[in-house]
Amino acid sequence: MTEKMLTRQRTRLSPKLKEGLTGYLFILPWLVGLLIFTIYPILSSLYYSMTDYNLLTEANFVGLKNYMDIFTKDARFLKSVKVTLTYTFFQVPLKLGFALFIAMLFKGNRRGVNVYRSLYYLPSIFGGSIAIAIMWRQIFGRTGAVNAILKSLGLITTAKSWIASPDTALGTLILLAIWQFGSPMLIFLAGLRQIPQSYYEAASIDGARAWRKFLHITLPSLSPIIFFNLLMQTISSFMSFTQSYIVTGGGPTDETLMYALYIYDTGFMNYRMGYASALSWISLVIIGIITMVIFKTSNYWVFYESKAE
Repeated sequence: MTEKMLTRQRTRLSPKLKEGLTGYLFILPWLVGLLIFTIYPILSSLYYSMTDYNLLTEANFVGLKNYMDIFTKDARFLKSVKVTLTYTFFQVPLKLGFALFIAMLFKGNRRGVNVYRSLYYLPSIFGGSIAIAIMWRQIFGRTGAVNAILKSLGLITTAKSWIASPDTALGTLILLAIWQFGSPMLIFLAGLRQIPQSYYEAASIDGARAWRKFLHITLPSLSPIIFFNLLMQTISSFMSFTQSYIVTGGGPTDETLMYALYIYDTGFMNYRMGYASALSWISLVIIGIITMVIFKTSNYWVFYESKAE
């Protein structure tokens, strides 16, 4: 009797068990990857941030000393935060503005417009590569194309290295970031296609001009897309590394010392991996605070159709 009851119970549970096991088998590769390549490194970084680990010797627990030293003794930390914030403050709005401008130009279905869209997207594909960074370094160098053009126009008489000047070095990196506007441009194009044409037709009947249509129809309708691009580009800006590392090396006088580059220098060049881990966690907190501010302020300028209804 007992065996029959167990058999019935197994029969009742087997479909659910099979369904559950099948689901877990399908997501097993993702779970393994999440545990090995995400959860474990995160927890390890948190532990090492409270040690004096230097990649060569055994890590010794030091508590919050690394964090205290960062905020009380590390002038380069404050410099890297200032540089990264300045870089983000200028390049993100300029990139999004330029991306929206190009998207507005190419939103129609004119002949050949798809070719131009592809051409304008190419910088976003190659822009983060080492080859482009090296090319950018040559263009803004003392013998680069920028000086040649300015000399031919009579705007300058003496060539200068734009990446070696403290006044212009960060500006060259901002220009490189703006040049990679293709990704937000495509997202803006998708958003523009979702705006009903009837809105513009009604505005035309009321006598609204193009500028008023843009301010009162296009921008409010695109506000969720602008919010998304703003959020993603801000986070991406704080993780910028290749441009600063290849083009300027963080110089001159740390004027282009991005936060990610400072973490790299600290951990892999100075062998202070515990200290670099602490810097990484502070970076996470800074990005989290900025993200929270963007989300909180979005209530005042982001408009959703579902909320309006």
